Amino acid sequence: MRQDLSEVSQNTRIKVLQVSKKANKGHIGSGLSICEIVVAILATASGVGSKDNDRTRIVLSKGHAALAYYSALNEFGIISENDLNSYCVNGTKFGTHPDAVQMGTDFMTGSLGQGIGFGVGCALASKLQKRTSQTFVVLSDSELNEGSTWEALYIAGHNNLNSLVVVLDLNGQQAMGKTKDVLLLDGLPNQLEMVGWNCLSMDGHDAEKLAQAFSRKMDDNSKPLLVIAKTIAGKGVSFMEGKVEWHYMPQTDQQHRQALEEVGKLLQTAKAK
Repeated sequence: MRQDLSEVSQNTRIKVLQVSKKANKGHIGSGLSICEIVVAILATASGVGSKDNDRTRIVLSKGHAALAYYSALNEFGIISENDLNSYCVNGTKFGTHPDAVQMGTDFMTGSLGQGIGFGVGCALASKLQKRTSQTFVVLSDSELNEGSTWEALYIAGHNNLNSLVVVLDLNGQQAMGKTKDVLLLDGLPNQLEMVGWNCLSMDGHDAEKLAQAFSRKMDDNSKPLLVIAKTIAGKGVSFMEGKVEWHYMPQTDQQHRQALEEVGKLLQTAKAK
């Protein structure tokens, strides 16, 4: 029987906190934002970590949140505890950003605005090869500042790339401030619906509902899917939620203890359901 995805998500969140503390690294708020997203994707994916040509491709365009992806890969048994705990250790394969040398990672990402192009390329290759495997792209809302992002989205709609699922992590902030203050981009989902996309908007911290959306049936009339996932940066930790400074800051010992206590309570709630 499949483990409850809310429980898996909170376990993932705890690992993000623990491993980032051990490495004394930041990008914590970004990682906590997408725990349910990456868990839901892995729960519906197939063949991740294999060389099977029909495997699901996952592109973490939001590459700086890689620790959340690594933690979820560990939760699903795709990478080991030793792999996860080698995060940012000298000589590791598991650095701050994803790398194709890692088990379960197909593309190196980190330069924002490039990952969506990789995903569109994968989906186009699937269509040309008549494969039905899905391609997922986890996109940060700040990447809508990039012209290359819009080019790729328009190409996907024009070519009816129905195996493509883009999950937009809509947490409303980025490294230099609130997204609306850096470059306000209104109009979603209308712009993409006009150019050939199906669009859904949902709670980005409900892993079960996300997984249901990702498990859609595809046919020749299907369109690429954009899931606008409304999230909170730093989700689960009161002093991190919605705070831009947690894009980069590492945790102090006291902050780490409080963060683990708060997320631990969320885990107990998930187990009690």
